[in-house]
Amino acid sequence: MNKMNNTQTMAENTKVGLLSVRGLTTIAMLSALSVILMLFEIPLWFAPSFYEIDLSEVPVLIGAFALGPVAGVVIEFIKILLNFIINGTITAGIGEFANFLIGCALVVPAAMLYQARKTRNSAALGLGIGTICLVVAGSVLNAYLILPIYAKAFHMPMEALIGMGTAINPRINSLTSFILLAVVPFNLIKGILVSLITLLLYKRVSWVIKGYH
Repeated sequence: MNKMNNTQTMAENTKVGLLSVRGLTTIAMLSALSVILMLFEIPLWFAPSFYEIDLSEVPVLIGAFALGPVAGVVIEFIKILLNFIINGTITAGIGEFANFLIGCALVVPAAMLYQARKTRNSAALGLGIGTICLVVAGSVLNAYLILPIYAKAFHMPMEALIGMGTAINPRINSLTSFILLAVVPFNLIKGILVSLITLLLYKRVSWVIKGYH
């Protein structure tokens, strides 16, 4: 039992170099997995159809926990870049940049807290704070950047986008209510969902990333 615990502790304290072959291979694999997961989107009943949850942040979080927050940012960037190349853009890349910032708002705080003390409680605390940051960043960027850009890209007034929310929830009648009743719960559910999945999966896959069997 002591030998097993010592081995586990050694694995947890062993860092894979970000620029090592294993580190670069891990980043490439997790980035590719993130892009694939972006294809599987889950619609939500309380938000317009263009808000759909995907689980692409799970590989990003796993990479950030294993290799550090910088690796998480790199994986997030590659994920957004590959999606940009594959699917193109209607916002000249601005919408994609905003989504990159929103993803980093979740990943970076979570990874920083976990790297400071590699325990399950630290991981849970980091993911909780990351989820709060995700909700705040998502609300601000949707209100002042993403929604205005999409309204312009589709040549429709902002009121038309808000009206799509009204059709689902009559209490949505302004940009503020749209953010509070659609964007906030959307990002909150996404943050909680990807956090729970990350907590369930990370210990099981970290051994592979770090080269322990």
